[in-house]
Amino acid sequence: MALPKEPRQKMINLMYLVLTALLALNVSAEIINAFKVVDNSLTSTNTVVDRSTGTIMESFKLKLQAPESKVKAEVWMPKAETANRLTKDVYDYIEAIKTKIKVEAGFNPADPNSTFKEDNIDISTRIMDKQGEGEKLRTKLAEYKKAMLAIDPEVGKMFESNLPINTEIPKLKNSGLGQKSWAYAYFHMTPTVAALTMLSKFQNDVKTTENRMVNEFHNRVGQVVVRFDAFEPIVGASTTYLFPGQELEVTAGLGAFSKTKLPTVSIAGSPVSLNEKGLAVRKIKVGSTSGSVNVVVNYTDQDGNPQSKTTTINYTVGTATGAFVSAEKVKVLYIGLDNELAVSGGSVGDEKVTVSISNGSLSKIGPGRYIARPRDPGKAVITVNSDGKPSSFEFRVKNVPDPTPMVGPSKGGRIAANVFKAQQGIRAELENFVFEGVTFTVTSYTFYATGAGFPDPGIVPGIRTNSFGPAQSVMQKCKPGTTVILDEITAVGPGGTTRKLPPMAFNLY
Repeated sequence: MALPKEPRQKMINLMYLVLTALLALNVSAEIINAFKVVDNSLTSTNTVVDRSTGTIMESFKLKLQAPESKVKAEVWMPKAETANRLTKDVYDYIEAIKTKIKVEAGFNPADPNSTFKEDNIDISTRIMDKQGEGEKLRTKLAEYKKAMLAIDPEVGKMFESNLPINTEIPKLKNSGLGQKSWAYAYFHMTPTVAALTMLSKFQNDVKTTENRMVNEFHNRVGQVVVRFDAFEPIVGASTTYLFPGQELEVTAGLGAFSKTKLPTVSIAGSPVSLNEKGLAVRKIKVGSTSGSVNVVVNYTDQDGNPQSKTTTINYTVGTATGAFVSAEKVKVLYIGLDNELAVSGGSVGDEKVTVSISNGSLSKIGPGRYIARPRDPGKAVITVNSDGKPSSFEFRVKNVPDPTPMVGPSKGGRIAANVFKAQQGIRAELENFVFEGVTFTVTSYTFYATGAGFPDPGIVPGIRTNSFGPAQSVMQKCKPGTTVILDEITAVGPGGTTRKLPPMAFNLY
């Protein structure tokens, strides 16, 4: 459509187009938070890896002092120190880039709590792509990898093909626009927070590379020397509530022990030999009254000094007529699930036992077998009336936890474009949940794509299924450099309950 000839109307139309573009480029708070979570995770990982490398370097110092390892340590420790120096140079270089980007986005280095424009997509494009800082970084990473492999040719051959640093340009299909640069693939039209996350990823790559190389140099001298400065006996019992004639099984040993310095263990005044795991196990038949068992662990510490620690295990002996209730699967009752319970009236027959619940309903499915269906979160009291003698048992009541949205094996982050496009849809997984067979089904979501291949964002709102079928027209345009957001995800679980799940963000490469 041609622009109107009247100047005022031309200006109104242009302002509308500019406003529309600004709205299209707006990055949601959920996306920003998703990148911040990933960045914090990478930063924490870097700290853990750095601590591991530091432990190895401390072990090198000990090996320099030991006559049996001094000669080898003098050869390999300087190589490890070279790896430390090379890594620090690159790590600090990337940190300087991150600071530059944040300052450009409004960050005040003098104020650690200063904020900046996390959703700006021009700053990283200008600094990393147009000003060439990205290609300088690529060169720096390539030189670092080459220098690390050259520290020792033999070790270098071992790691030549499996170090995490990759400076290859992702293959972008740009519909005739030509091959793009490495910096373009990673930083073009990328929000500030996403660019910082990517730079943290490269810092993680160099820290991981350093750790692998230093660890291998150390292995050429010998195994890591770990000096334990705390010894703690491991003492446990099979149960602390028993009936007359039952056996009490006591397990005891020493945490952080060495096979060359095995402890000696005494349980209830009698020495007990150790099994192959360095633990002493003894079964004790209890009487009709409650009591305690003393466990004594004697050991020698690293300085050759004898040590001894005593632990007392107290136990209670119940009466033979005591009623009990136990959850078959968990110690918590879940709303919307069939919670199986085993109920006993002790010495009273099942026909003389009645059971009730204060929160929800109970169904008997067999002798001493019940299904509990709690109604409200909080607690439920199950009362067992055993031949006229009531006993109460309190259980916690919880909702089934929210599932985790997943696409293929991924929860979000970097993923190959062809792998992402081969996925069929979104699923909701209950991770590490004690009940088996509890499922959630994704019922709706919104598909959002921006970055490479999308001069205007591609949005498919209100998809009423878990399948990627309705979003195929947008999904097929995705390519390396595209950012895909799956938002407004809902899932239906046990009892027809609907859950709103957190958004997922994918960076395609």
